[in-house]
Amino acid sequence: MIEVRVKLTFPEEMVRQPVIARLARDHGVEPNIRRANVGDHEGWIVCELGGEPAKVEAALDWLRSEGVRVDLLGDLVES
Repeated sequence: MIEVRVKLTFPEEMVRQPVIARLARDHGVEPNIRRANVGDHEGWIVCELGGEPAKVEAALDWLRSEGVRVDLLGDLVES
């Protein structure tokens, strides 16, 4: 098991979609939301994604393919 800290930034067309629910259900990772700011036109979430390394990497690839900007935060959780 690994845990990756990321900031996910969602474009306007994705703000109302259940991306985090799909991430957990379809990709077998456990998101732990640490901070978020979601408005009508954009949103971001700082979270930790835990799971098997291959599943976490596949989940990050899926997020990027859906149009979510993924920034790896390393040890910074609350940024």
